[in-house]
Amino acid sequence: MFHLFKQKKSFLSERLPLLRGKVIENAPLAKMTWINVGGNAELLFEPADEHDLACLISQHLNIPITLIGAGSNLIIRDGGIPGIVVHLGKNFATCTVEGDTLSCGSSLLLIELSKIAQKAGLSGFEFLSGIPGSVGGAIRMNAGAYKKEMKDILQSIRLINSNGQIQTIPIDEEFFRYRETLLPKDWIFLGATFKGTPSDPEEIQKTMCSYKEQREKNQPFGVKTCGSTFKNPEGLQAWRLIEKAHCRGLKIGGAQVSEKHCNFLINTGKATSSDIEALGEEIRKRVFKECGINLEWEVKRIGIPRLKEGESC
Repeated sequence: MFHLFKQKKSFLSERLPLLRGKVIENAPLAKMTWINVGGNAELLFEPADEHDLACLISQHLNIPITLIGAGSNLIIRDGGIPGIVVHLGKNFATCTVEGDTLSCGSSLLLIELSKIAQKAGLSGFEFLSGIPGSVGGAIRMNAGAYKKEMKDILQSIRLINSNGQIQTIPIDEEFFRYRETLLPKDWIFLGATFKGTPSDPEEIQKTMCSYKEQREKNQPFGVKTCGSTFKNPEGLQAWRLIEKAHCRGLKIGGAQVSEKHCNFLINTGKATSSDIEALGEEIRKRVFKECGINLEWEVKRIGIPRLKEGESC
């Protein structure tokens, strides 16, 4: 598949409008994910600003466009991603505070958002301090922890729609479900506004420290992982089902189920995306056999598998 990308790259580049951001052909993506696996992007685009991105979207080039954020809850398959991969960089990581409202760019890390809110004396953001990833991805999957979710603090989203138009929409809780949003998948989130509750910064800090202690005690730390792998079935905990199916420590290739928290998969150093995905599917198979429950992936899996020798596209 890498050969296919190489053959197409000049043709794909020639179809692009005049863009001000960075364009990289056949760009490696593995290091852009927390689990450090995956193939290349046929073309990677890091827009200079939202108008640069809108210029691309408005062209209707009939080329697949894939958005990736911090890569914390993402598996990119070994064959890479065809078409254009859009990555929002530091220009989209801004944050301003006005009263009890925070306005943030999509690529701002959640831990940074929680720190800004703490310094401003705004509570409600403490749960974000333990979630890896950025604002845009967290909105898309309605990320949550400690019985709070993104929808609980969101006020509005700034986005680019499928026609390349920039708009801001107010938030309705009906847009969200557990670990997902019902907003159109081809909308690109540029940023959002959040509302907090005035509180004592020291008390906020204490809560954040408590969450940090819980995470370090119960979750794998300092390893290559992609966060919680499976959604919790209603009324149940995925890790308990995985443990009941005797999957703790299970290995396939360079991928392993964490001994510390078995809803986390780990790249032990030489894993491929295929190893990780195969391990996840083996867990699902064993949990269904043992418990009669189909676990749903929480981690997003994108791209195409690496072609085997002798296969064609």
